[in-house]
Amino acid sequence: MDTRAPSYDDLVRLVRDLHERVAGLERENADLRLQLRELRDKTPPPAPPSFVKPSLPPGRRGKRPGRPAGHPPALRPPPPEIHEEVDVPLPSAAGGQCLCPVCQGELADLRGHERVVEEVVPAAPRVTRYRTASGYCPHCKKRVESRHAEQPPAADVPHAQLGLNALVAAAALKHDAGLPYRKVARVLKDLCGLTVSPGALPKQVRRLAAWLSAPGGSYDAIRDRLRAGTFANADETGWRVNGVNYWLWAITNPAATLYHVDKRRSAAVVRNVLGDDFAGHLVSDFLPTYDTLPYKAQKCIPHLLRDIERSTARSPPFAASGFRKRLKRVAKDMLRLKARWDDFGDDAYEMRASRIGDRLDNLAKAESEDKDVKRLAKRLRRHAPALAAFLLVKDLPGDNNAAERAIRPAVIIRKVSGGHRGGSTATASAVVMSVLRTVRQQGRHLIDTVKGLVQGHLAGKPCGLFTSAAP
Repeated sequence: MDTRAPSYDDLVRLVRDLHERVAGLERENADLRLQLRELRDKTPPPAPPSFVKPSLPPGRRGKRPGRPAGHPPALRPPPPEIHEEVDVPLPSAAGGQCLCPVCQGELADLRGHERVVEEVVPAAPRVTRYRTASGYCPHCKKRVESRHAEQPPAADVPHAQLGLNALVAAAALKHDAGLPYRKVARVLKDLCGLTVSPGALPKQVRRLAAWLSAPGGSYDAIRDRLRAGTFANADETGWRVNGVNYWLWAITNPAATLYHVDKRRSAAVVRNVLGDDFAGHLVSDFLPTYDTLPYKAQKCIPHLLRDIERSTARSPPFAASGFRKRLKRVAKDMLRLKARWDDFGDDAYEMRASRIGDRLDNLAKAESEDKDVKRLAKRLRRHAPALAAFLLVKDLPGDNNAAERAIRPAVIIRKVSGGHRGGSTATASAVVMSVLRTVRQQGRHLIDTVKGLVQGHLAGKPCGLFTSAAP
């Protein structure tokens, strides 16, 4: 081992080598920084999660909230009747003069006013003991018991049963207002003084659903109403039943909405609801499941526009293509033409609709190496008649917004509850949601109408959910 001290020349060489090494590392570092900068410029920033709404572009103002200036006021209707009159006099002295409550000075220029106040009457549980009678029928081989119209079917329980009003109110709070069962129990306790266990509410909803879904009942009436309609909107979303992935289907028209929970995402589900003899149009998105159904079809134009926007953001070559501009223009022209149906005569309108059909056919023949152009042109070749069908049927919508609006409250319930613990509860929830939303569509009183449907079923009367002709 050499232990001698390094000489001056050795130190000079060492410093020179270190300088060269540092210079090489600096050049390598600069090259790597340049490559990283170029990679960042080429790679778009990560997209936010689907539930995050994108910010407005810089310099662009959002839509002004509220209605346009000069619109008529949106006021609650006046109360139909006054239940109580209360006189509220001014403070007065012993001599009868009205005095100011602040300085006790005498008031002048006295006037009368009317202030109408709507108030909620505090509710309380009402307990009724029904004294029923029963007798044994030797022909039916069973015991028959009398029942009051306001009384649910008898159940041998050590505590009091929930009445029909309480049952329907609990179902509405869960499946219309979107509250979880624990909060439903809390609301019933706070507002009405009614004590019920959150775990007992699903069982009560299953009882209610069994009455509404009995053969010939409200659920069957909704299905029949959809089958008799001139069109139906359909959509589906993911659902969870006991930790397993299912699908919630929503099929709706202006008069009725039917929900159905199923493990399948196949055309057989829609066919079971609408039947083989459905003569109307089925409005849907571009899910291939709907393409195998034997019905007349209308595809959602806004879905096509959203697909164009996503492809534009993803692919600059597609964004610059003439195909994108022409396809977006024709899709918007279709919606604008349908909105002006009454502005044209029959011949002028049909001529414009025919021209739009020709434009779709020409776009379907487009050839390009761009994968998005190929994909959308193939979609046009497959669905061009289904995209333009609404132009020739006045009441047929060109969008699937109705089904998406029907799905939205169910999605809120799914996010709050996380799903169902059993298949029977999931089926019951679909039945109850169907009846509640259909009643809402009709503009009828929710609690009274559903209670009347249950009473009618228990009394053996025909379902009275619909009273007019099918749409």
